[in-house]
Amino acid sequence: MSEKKEERILSAYEKAAAEGIDPRCIPLRLTGAVPVDKEIQYPNYLESEQETWRFLFDRQMKFLPGRACDEYIEGAKKLNFTPDKIPALKDLSTIFKYTTGWKIARVPGLIHEQNFFKMLREKIFPSTDYIRGKDELDYTPAPDLFHDIFGHMPLLTESNFASFYRMFGEAAMKAEGIKRKYLETFHWFTVEFGLINKPEGVRIYGAGIISSLGEVQHALSSEVEVLPFEPEKLVLQDYDVWHLQPVLFAIDSFEHLEEGFKDWTKRIGLLP
Repeated sequence: MSEKKEERILSAYEKAAAEGIDPRCIPLRLTGAVPVDKEIQYPNYLESEQETWRFLFDRQMKFLPGRACDEYIEGAKKLNFTPDKIPALKDLSTIFKYTTGWKIARVPGLIHEQNFFKMLREKIFPSTDYIRGKDELDYTPAPDLFHDIFGHMPLLTESNFASFYRMFGEAAMKAEGIKRKYLETFHWFTVEFGLINKPEGVRIYGAGIISSLGEVQHALSSEVEVLPFEPEKLVLQDYDVWHLQPVLFAIDSFEHLEEGFKDWTKRIGLLP
């Protein structure tokens, strides 16, 4: 008798898309090469789009002191973030090459996970270069450059985080079934919604918190239960991509994140 084929486990975004959520959240499968590093052209942004960047930048920066970790703040300085102009992906890529050896690729939107993982494994961060509309300033379900640039990129200048993220891409390329779901959950509670313990208190490093008006005010409040970073428990935690997060996890350092991920993926057979 033939063995029953394992049912494919959908990601949270795929489930949301299947339920009729915003079609921009349906991952795109890349069918050809995308511009990388010096190949990326700076778009002819409208002044209204530059104004949106200024508004979002200034608004989020007001909430980050005392909330965001020092590594994020230092990374933003290394990338020369200012409210004056949307950064050029090509320029940011050049800085990455001289800090952690990463590069940036310009992608058209939310890309398929296999495209995403392959880029991470090759130390390439996929980023959009369009910004949300005026009607979505407080929240957009779709990726945009503010989330990609302001939220994600500063930590890619931190060596341990950058090393972890490359390993994540390598492990994810091999994951199937429930291990694939585990990695999606791991990414959610670290890269997107991670907290870090500091001598002065718990601080934020996750891009989904840092780039969100609601989450940056909510994440360190008494409404959130903060649990210690234990990969085996973290990957079993339920979450909802459309609501403020009631449970978050705190690492002790980015070396802790890197080594914890390496040890856990070795135990479940995803890394040698």
